Amino acid sequence: MKALILESFNTPFQLKDVEKPVADKGQVLVKIKASGVNPIDLKIKAGEATHAYAKLPAILGIDMAGVVEAVGDGVTNFRVGDEVYGMTGGIAGVQGSLAEYAAVDADLLALKPQNLSMREAAAIPLVFITAWEGLVDRAKVKEGQTVLIHGGAGGVGHIAVQLAKAGGAQVFTTVDPAMNEIIYGYGAIPIDYKKLSLEDYIKEYTAGEGFDIIFDTVGGATLDASFKAAKQYSGHVLSILGWGTHSLAPLSFHGATYSGVFTLYPLISGKGRTNHGNILREATKLSLEQRTANGKVVIAIDEF
Repeated sequence: MKALILESFNTPFQLKDVEKPVADKGQVLVKIKASGVNPIDLKIKAGEATHAYAKLPAILGIDMAGVVEAVGDGVTNFRVGDEVYGMTGGIAGVQGSLAEYAAVDADLLALKPQNLSMREAAAIPLVFITAWEGLVDRAKVKEGQTVLIHGGAGGVGHIAVQLAKAGGAQVFTTVDPAMNEIIYGYGAIPIDYKKLSLEDYIKEYTAGEGFDIIFDTVGGATLDASFKAAKQYSGHVLSILGWGTHSLAPLSFHGATYSGVFTLYPLISGKGRTNHGNILREATKLSLEQRTANGKVVIAIDEF
C-alpha cells in the first residue's frame, strides 16, 4: 500500500510503498477513506508534542474513517463492508491514518453515522472523545447546571458546547465576537472575554456565584482564571491543557474540584480503549438523533 512516512520531525512527508497490514486477533483491517487532521497532528509532525511519544519513522494521522475489509479473530461487532470511524493511531508507534489501510484495534472503532460523509466522520473522533471524557465522564454534566467553555469555537470547544446543551445545561463560552452567531446557533451564550473581565462575567451570568462546570481548552492563564470562576463547594474545573505551573489556591479556597483530560492515554498505554469506541457510539447516536439545539451535531471542518 501507499503511505505518507515522516522520516524526521519538521520535514515533508515521504510518499512510499509499504507492506499492507494484516488484521491480527482483536483487530479489523480498514480501507481508509478519509483522515482527520488535528492541531496535535501538526505538533507531532513538528516535533513539538513529546507527550504523544511519536516513534520515527512513522505513519501519522490520529483520526480516520473507512470501510472494514477484513476481520481478525475474536472480533464479533464488525463485519466486512461496515463503514467505521475512530481515533486509531499516529502516536506511540501505532500506525496512523495517512495510508491506504490500517489494522486497527476493534475497541477503538464505531459504526460511522449514516448521515455523515467519510470526510465529516473523520473530523469527529479526537474532538468528540475529548469533550465527552471531560463533560460526561469526569464532570457528569446534567440539566440545569451552568457550564462555561473556554474557547467554544475551537475543535474541542464547539463539540463541548453542543454536548453541554444536549445534557440540558445553560452554556456560556468565551469567544471572539466574530464567532457570536455560530455560538448562538448552538444555543449557547457567547462572552466577549476581551471586553468583560472575569469578575464582570461571573457577576453578570451567575450573579456572582460562579459556574458549576468550567471546561478549559486554552490552558495557561485561562486555566488559572477557571479556578477563580468555579462555584463555591460544587464547582468542577476541567482542562485539556493542564500542564505547566499553576497555583491551586483559588480552587482550594472555592472548595472546588479539578480533572485533567488526556485523550491520548489509551493509544499510548493500550488501556481503556473500549471506552473510546463506546464514546463514538454515543457520537453516532447524537448525530442520527439530531438532539442539539439547532437540530444537528455540527462538526467544524477546516480546509487544509
